[in-house]
Amino acid sequence: MDYSYIPENPYLLLTPGPLSTTKSVKAAMLRDWCTWDNDYNSIVQYIRGKLVALAGCRDDGYTSVLMQGSGTFSVESVIGSAISSSGRLLVLVNGAYGARIAKIASMCGIDHAVHDSGEISQPDLEKLDAELSRDARITHVAVVHVETTTGIINPVEKIAAIVKAHKRVLIVDAMSSFGGIPIDMKGLDVDFLISSANKCIQGVPGFGFIIAKRSSMEACAGNAHSHSLDLYDQWNTMERGNGKWRFTSPTHTVRAFRQAIDELEEEGGIKARSARYRMNNASLVKGMRALGFRTLLEDPLRSPIITSFLSPTDNGFAFEDFYNGIKKHGFVIYPGKITAADTFRIGNIGNIQSSDIVRLLAAVEVVYRG
Repeated sequence: MDYSYIPENPYLLLTPGPLSTTKSVKAAMLRDWCTWDNDYNSIVQYIRGKLVALAGCRDDGYTSVLMQGSGTFSVESVIGSAISSSGRLLVLVNGAYGARIAKIASMCGIDHAVHDSGEISQPDLEKLDAELSRDARITHVAVVHVETTTGIINPVEKIAAIVKAHKRVLIVDAMSSFGGIPIDMKGLDVDFLISSANKCIQGVPGFGFIIAKRSSMEACAGNAHSHSLDLYDQWNTMERGNGKWRFTSPTHTVRAFRQAIDELEEEGGIKARSARYRMNNASLVKGMRALGFRTLLEDPLRSPIITSFLSPTDNGFAFEDFYNGIKKHGFVIYPGKITAADTFRIGNIGNIQSSDIVRLLAAVEVVYRG
């Protein structure tokens, strides 16, 4: 199909989302949809089924629901709906997004505890095991799979094994990993998995989604701390209405997401996309190190989603100048997000190919070394 009528972007987004999308995903938004019409609702149902399958859950024990807004809206819908008045949440924190979960719990008046392992360390698994043994009040545990604060990847498999050995409900914020890193939700016995349209599926912003055990979703009834973010009511409406949303839905974004899912399958699924992301990330890090940059995290801790680099202390390096120089060459990167070190971040998810990494490294060399 000819997409020449869609202008080229002036730069690629090397961020953890929103990210650079294909022209065909953009083109999918050039039609209007009625939220009450079966043509549109069938798209919603298609997406819901595909999400469950992508999570490795192909039986009737799992379900999914879409939620308007950014990914944080979906996180808050789960935190504010999954935990009853008698429940207690344990949040594993090693970055801004784990801390955000704890803040949501606090603002919703949910009883919770926090295990903060700092910004450059994975959660202490022995401490997690001991806390679950000691505190029988804890009913739910929440963890961020990939903390884009630094790019650290948390050992969700080991965390899941501990949480499930203690028979607790597990909530995984897979915002920046789902679709780009294989996750066996059923095998890990995850209760709730949360992500967003504009991440590794490579759609555009507008909604998030929750994949869940059907029994865990049903247990949310009557718990919500918000009308708009009532997870059970949103899900129940989609179930009864065959894809109908409670309130006005982001129709164009939904159609683009359907296209993005199809393109994920055409690429070879999550395994193939993960391989591309990992290859691009390896090339990025190797090239940046050759230019004299150092990564914030040791290699075993780094995800293939986004990488934090320490800002150089020589050459009069100033991030704003570096950022603007890179942008002139057609790339947008991210500032750092931690206080312990001066860093900047470069993502490699989205419609980014190996040739783009080569061009980026050439631009970095020109801007940094002059």
